[in-house]
Amino acid sequence: MLLDLSRTISFFLGLLSLCWATLGAFFVPGSSFEERLPIALFRLGVAACACFSSGLLFSLPRRAGRRYQPLISTLPVQLFFWTLAGIAILFLGSWYFDTYPCTTFLSHDCNL
Repeated sequence: MLLDLSRTISFFLGLLSLCWATLGAFFVPGSSFEERLPIALFRLGVAACACFSSGLLFSLPRRAGRRYQPLISTLPVQLFFWTLAGIAILFLGSWYFDTYPCTTFLSHDCNL
């Protein structure tokens, strides 16, 4: 029972750290990408620690006769990797549209 409770608490702490990392990567008003990048990397590092420690708890077997589950295949670690990929794609896309605001499919006459 204690193992199940600690898994649940660590999973939700991992989710909260991923939300904190996502908010830090995109929703900092008045800052440039160069200022947000170190903050986002630090927050992703903290989220990685939370998700991998939660994954360690998820890899422990519930019963004595069961095998250990690999760390990479646990839900918190997979969720971290999917969130990392999503944040990277969105961050690069927002950097591109901030650097090159006029593209041909948006407007033919850009006078910025």
